Amino acid sequence: MNLIDGKKISEELKREIAAKTAAIIDTDGTPPHLAAVLVGDDPASQSYIKSKEKSCQAVGFTSSVYRYPSDISEQQLIDAIDFLNKDDEIHGFIVQLPLPAHINADRVLQRIDPAKDVDGFHPVNIGRLALGLPSYLPATPAGIMLLLEKSGIETEGKHCVVLGRSNIVGTPVSLLMSRKAKPGNSTVTLCHSKTTDLPSIIRQADILIAAIGQPEFVKGSMVKEGAVVIDVGIHRVDDDSEKGYHITGDVDFNEVAPRCSYITPVPGGVGPMTVVSLLLNTFKAYNKEIYG
Repeated sequence: MNLIDGKKISEELKREIAAKTAAIIDTDGTPPHLAAVLVGDDPASQSYIKSKEKSCQAVGFTSSVYRYPSDISEQQLIDAIDFLNKDDEIHGFIVQLPLPAHINADRVLQRIDPAKDVDGFHPVNIGRLALGLPSYLPATPAGIMLLLEKSGIETEGKHCVVLGRSNIVGTPVSLLMSRKAKPGNSTVTLCHSKTTDLPSIIRQADILIAAIGQPEFVKGSMVKEGAVVIDVGIHRVDDDSEKGYHITGDVDFNEVAPRCSYITPVPGGVGPMTVVSLLLNTFKAYNKEIYG
């Protein structure tokens, strides 16, 4: 069993980004600028934004956070997005999800200028992804593809099973794994809550990408010997330890790891790659690589 060290790979990529950013600053003094919109005080969202700010600082990016109370109206939030769309000093920005229940997230995300949509959630960017055109890739799927590439894992001709069909992870990663690219060229089965006899399908996977949102859902008996397992989930589960909880993924690591050729840990696997992918998208936005 080989552990896929997402933290190590992300640090290597950050060093590469930092070197490119330093060269830009030496030339014209204007680094890429990544902004984030944060509504409310959700602890997980605040933690992610803090990680983003820290990573921006590490690579030399400018970072801004626009914080709003949880009772902000949908129109006020849309007005804020319009402002960011027009601000030439901001090269890319994200709207941190989830948003409060009274705000329609789809309407908000669709208001973002696709050229600044470094989260890759706008329908234009998702459509370009589906067609195999250059686009900003959603950060977590892009991070998964980087993990596979940097780990030298062969994907061509392999059967990839994706657990979960969300617009943020499952659906886009299934498109990336199936398209004509490296990594890619896999035969993909996308599973969800209505899939019949899920364990038997999981057992067929050469590459399993678990993004089903249930702690330790995937057990050892579900995974065939030698499979590659990418665990996207991250959950805080209460226990009797001194901390009172432990962090786990969608995969029961202790049961599954001995059967794998490669597996990502939680934490330290997919998570660190998400922020790095966001930085890479921001670099593309700065250089106008997608939309000119």
